[in-house]
Amino acid sequence: MKKLTTLLLITCIGFSSCEKVINLDLDNTSPKLVIEGNIYNQPGPYIVKVTRTVGFDEANNYPAVSGATVVIDNNHGIKDTLSETTPGMYLTSKINGIPGYTYSLSVTVDKTTYTASSTMPAAIGIDSIFFEKFIIGNFDMVSIKFQDHADILNYYRIVEYYNGKREPDFYTISDDVYDGRVITYSIFATEDNDFLFNTGDEITIRLESIDKGVYDYFRTAAENSIDSQSSTPANPLSNISNGALGYFSAYAFTSKSIVY
Repeated sequence: MKKLTTLLLITCIGFSSCEKVINLDLDNTSPKLVIEGNIYNQPGPYIVKVTRTVGFDEANNYPAVSGATVVIDNNHGIKDTLSETTPGMYLTSKINGIPGYTYSLSVTVDKTTYTASSTMPAAIGIDSIFFEKFIIGNFDMVSIKFQDHADILNYYRIVEYYNGKREPDFYTISDDVYDGRVITYSIFATEDNDFLFNTGDEITIRLESIDKGVYDYFRTAAENSIDSQSSTPANPLSNISNGALGYFSAYAFTSKSIVY
């Protein structure tokens, strides 16, 4: 059961995407590389995870890929060769996440190189966070309000933390219809708690500013999840070359918390 979500844009109700599990189309005999990397506007180190898919009928644990050469550089001359700290987990040592910079990822496995790039947008501050009643039924929502930057295509991902635990759902927004407007985004309580908040519950909302390639990945991941019962899901639109699955994201975020 997914969360119910409303995206209230000034006086309009818009569309948002939510996702619990990213479905990958594994119905093939040829394992594929899966790369997941993030760099953001806080001090590192940052992690790049490298695994492989398994057969469609096998257990859904992706085996780690050791011995890869993983490099992140930016368009200001900084190059960082990552160290493998545990199997399949590669850690930066000197690169920093700075809004406006473009970051390039290179992963070489078995003489094949996979590349991706992502430009970190400016962080968008959350103006306020508050509880309000849903328009139907006796449900409370936690809402955030923020000002979209005008005349720039902005893309967002929203992540919720419930009593310190990150919720598996995420939500994506594009401002192509709502450029420069105030956005109020509302989320129900977690499904584990029957969509009800309890006194003392702490909710933290993180607002991530992402670029279009990353937005397309998470948007299509959500669409595949919604559609997965009607057909074999296609893979999300990866921004990584050479047929690898996964994504590389340079994002900037802000967050606010509230106690019920």
